[in-house]
Amino acid sequence: MHAASVLDSAYSWKRLALTLLIATICNVGMWSIIVIMPDVQSEFATDRAAASIPYTLTMAGFAIGNFAIGRAVDRFGITWALIGAAAALGVGYTGAAASSSIAMLSAFQALIGLGTAAGFAPLIADLSHWFLRRRGIAVAIVACGNYLAGVVWPTLLQGIQADSGWRGVYFTLAAIIVMTIPPLSLTLRRRFVEQVSPTVPTGPVIDTRSAGFSPRALQWMLGLAGVGCCVAMSMPQVHLVSLCVDLGYGPVAGAEMLSLMLMGGVVSRLASGLIADRLGGVRTLLIGSMLQCIALFLYLPYDGLVSLYVVSLIFGLSQGGIVPSYALIVREYLPAKEAGARVGFVIMATIVGMALGGWMSGWIYDITGNYQAAFLNGIAWNILNIAVIATIFLKSRRDTALAT
Repeated sequence: MHAASVLDSAYSWKRLALTLLIATICNVGMWSIIVIMPDVQSEFATDRAAASIPYTLTMAGFAIGNFAIGRAVDRFGITWALIGAAAALGVGYTGAAASSSIAMLSAFQALIGLGTAAGFAPLIADLSHWFLRRRGIAVAIVACGNYLAGVVWPTLLQGIQADSGWRGVYFTLAAIIVMTIPPLSLTLRRRFVEQVSPTVPTGPVIDTRSAGFSPRALQWMLGLAGVGCCVAMSMPQVHLVSLCVDLGYGPVAGAEMLSLMLMGGVVSRLASGLIADRLGGVRTLLIGSMLQCIALFLYLPYDGLVSLYVVSLIFGLSQGGIVPSYALIVREYLPAKEAGARVGFVIMATIVGMALGGWMSGWIYDITGNYQAAFLNGIAWNILNIAVIATIFLKSRRDTALAT
């Protein structure tokens, strides 16, 4: 079968649905540590910065996994990557549930992060091969698995946590993941073989010459931008539950706000995918980054219960399309055969930003006694992100104009 004949086909959309289901299950590893963080801090009698270390190491494992597993997918396909990830998650959750110290918990959280990574950039890179005309919305839908996990799992886990504690939550997740991900991964055994470059016209198609940068330079610039945007993004995502506990609203309200934020993120990701199919990844990323910066400012004056629900929804609606846009930029500018590794590298940089921001916000809180300075720190990093993406945008426009 000719490669072009399967692009945007019925099979592509079926594969997309299965991929989204797998991503929603696998990405629980991103959110489970956030839900249990207040209980972990209480049990181990530690400060906020130390309680943030398990999350930071989760994100470190997630960052490394996005790049390493992405490279493996380029060679061996997505199925084996997902089976290995399920094994890592099973061991990680079981070990974490039996941990007797923050250090031990943090070590197993790194393994959880590594396994979770298979459900993000590697899945996005694999799915991107099966679409051309609708690649923007397809990638956005897969990326929604990360946020759908954040919408579904925190609420479900709160019930288990109330009955069995955070350790019961982790033993339950170990069983669910080992029983579901391996059989689902077998449905993605078919691999895409690119025979020739399709001639079907699509949205903005850009090459590295019109970008004005070498592939290596562009990749590193995207990495820097990814760190900046996600240091900013991590502040409300990681510390919202803890912020609500500090303000006396309790962890349940914080979990509800987080779910609301991520539900807004799902809407934002879908809208951004549609926009990207018309405007391209760079413009879409720049729009999202500017909206995220505006939303972060709203957390500074408002700390009432209703206000936080509203601002959290606005934040989710503002920033959901940012991370998928990086994957689209890689596919627009860089070689398709290296998609797994290059998408994985840039997503790794965004996760480094999340890990750094999660720890940094806790550290700033311990110094200042509140989250105001942490929000200002996030805004500063967001401005760095906007500056880098604006540079890429202006350079590509200038070089394209000169070429025509």
